[in-house]
Amino acid sequence: METANDKTNVQGIKEDPELILINISGADRPGVTAALTAILAQYDAMVLDIGQADIHHTLSLGILFRTTSSVSGEIMKDLLFKAYDLQVKIRFTPISIAEYENWVSRQGKNRWIITMLGRRLTARQIALVSEIVAEQGLNIDAIQRLTGRPPLTDDATPLAKACIEFSVRGTPADRDEMQGRFIKIAAEEGFDISLQEDTMYRRCRRLICFDMDSTLIQTECIDQLAEKAGVGDKVREITERAMRGEIDFRESFTERVALLKGLDASVMQEVAENLPITEGVGRMMEVLKRTGYKTAILSGGFTFFGDYLKRKFGFDYVYANELEIENGKLTGRFVGEVVDGRRKAELLKLIAQVENVNIAQTIAVGDGANDLPMLSAAGLGIAFHAKPKVKESARQSISTIGIDGVLYFLGFKDSYISDAR
Repeated sequence: METANDKTNVQGIKEDPELILINISGADRPGVTAALTAILAQYDAMVLDIGQADIHHTLSLGILFRTTSSVSGEIMKDLLFKAYDLQVKIRFTPISIAEYENWVSRQGKNRWIITMLGRRLTARQIALVSEIVAEQGLNIDAIQRLTGRPPLTDDATPLAKACIEFSVRGTPADRDEMQGRFIKIAAEEGFDISLQEDTMYRRCRRLICFDMDSTLIQTECIDQLAEKAGVGDKVREITERAMRGEIDFRESFTERVALLKGLDASVMQEVAENLPITEGVGRMMEVLKRTGYKTAILSGGFTFFGDYLKRKFGFDYVYANELEIENGKLTGRFVGEVVDGRRKAELLKLIAQVENVNIAQTIAVGDGANDLPMLSAAGLGIAFHAKPKVKESARQSISTIGIDGVLYFLGFKDSYISDAR
């Protein structure tokens, strides 16, 4: 019986295998891969690994194949002539059985996905990240660009996005240290970075829960209502203290709502129609709905505005706080249990249970201290344009681009996404 390490020739003599790696580079054109693999097929060679990339019409193709000593010379000769005809360069590298078996044994090691994104990415930023990866004893298996190519001038597309994804293999020497260094250099160099273990759950997230105020919209609704009520400064001061985690959310919420007493309820519709929507919400929601994700708004704000966004963008769930209204006026009280940080985490878990989604398949996105419990509970917690305390606690963050940057953390490429708005 033939094994992986031997093959019998026509004379009945067993031959040791030869493993050969070929690297092809040159101008890309249709038919290069087909022509070269046809030669391997002619000699019944076994392809053990193959990879190809194209950068600006320049092909880089690698094929590792197994053959025998009796035909390896003929294969290389035919490949060399074919490469000449195709006007590409070819290089042959013999691989020992020991090298190959060592490579196979390392396939089962942990795999990680590192995502870098920002308005633009520089060689310095990539070098700093790559240096940390190497120092942690990890090997980069693949790098791919998830966004389209950036314009040559910054003012050509003011809201341009750049994102590249590293697939790395191995066990970090110190994951917490690596995460901390990533966060530090990202803050210093002006880009965002994500580190995720490459598990089956990363590839099949199914539920995404969002905070609303200062996440889906670029304001705090209670601040807008407070301006209409003439108590803007008082409410903003309490809001900021709560978002920084300096005071209890329930207490601060009760104090702020009380200041709205007497405001005409019709003002809420006016505020809703003029909400400043965060960059990328429409594009992100279009993609998430088309690809079957369940989406929820879990907000310490108000249901009136959550329901408005639900109708506008198609969210599946909204849980927020209900303002009490009597005779067309706000009473300064709210109805039911306040949606605070603890309640947000409970709701995330409840929706996941209802939708039959493993908690590891969930994502939470928020900006304030009130969001930390759900960011911690979710399989992937993302701090979005967050306060410093929140960014320090969350493993992933987005601070340089719009909220549709979440799509890149999920592995979406611009080539998959229509230019939805």
